[in-house]
Amino acid sequence: MLASRRYLSPLVIGGALLLALAPVLAKDKDFVPPVAYHAKTYPAHQEQTNEHLTVAADPYDMADKAAIFGVNYKAAGFLPILLVLSNDGDQPISVANIKVELITVDREKLEAAQPDQIHRRIAKLKRPDQGPSIPLPLPLPTGRPKPAVSGAAKEEIEAAHFKVLAVEPKLTRSGFFFFDVEGLSSPLAGARLYVSGIRDANGQEVLYFEIPMEKYLTYQPPTP
Repeated sequence: MLASRRYLSPLVIGGALLLALAPVLAKDKDFVPPVAYHAKTYPAHQEQTNEHLTVAADPYDMADKAAIFGVNYKAAGFLPILLVLSNDGDQPISVANIKVELITVDREKLEAAQPDQIHRRIAKLKRPDQGPSIPLPLPLPTGRPKPAVSGAAKEEIEAAHFKVLAVEPKLTRSGFFFFDVEGLSSPLAGARLYVSGIRDANGQEVLYFEIPMEKYLTYQPPTP
């Protein structure tokens, strides 16, 4: 019986290490982008009738919605927001130079983070091997150190990131922007999403969009 316990000890410890890593590392699954519906169907949206364009913001701040990701961005201090654009006109809309900012209730402007910024934040998160050493009954195999950010995490961040260049007539396009909200307890309360840099088919810049995020926080689905 004693020998059996000694044999299981490394397995138990190894399992504990994996569980400790789970909150921030990508799971072994492929990221599947959420289906984007017409922007008018989202609580937080703004429409410009002259341009036949509607822009919506859908934060992925709750656990049930964030389950589509393998990386726990909340643990890393990031808030993913799905930006949805619906073009009801007959001409394409250019979003190649789009700029998206989250303006907090205190008027602090948060620019969307780039993938390399997200990589660095994930890499800085505390890992179990940085804590107190745990005596092991048997030596664990050694090898080349694993990268701070897994390939799966990098692939997910790249796949989720907003990469749309244009919104074709009668179509809806979408993608995620990630905002660094570390240290903010309620980043959406009283905040606005400011969207600029959109141009029409003639190259003229469209009037900016300013979406109140309170529309998302206070939305109540209609009673059946």
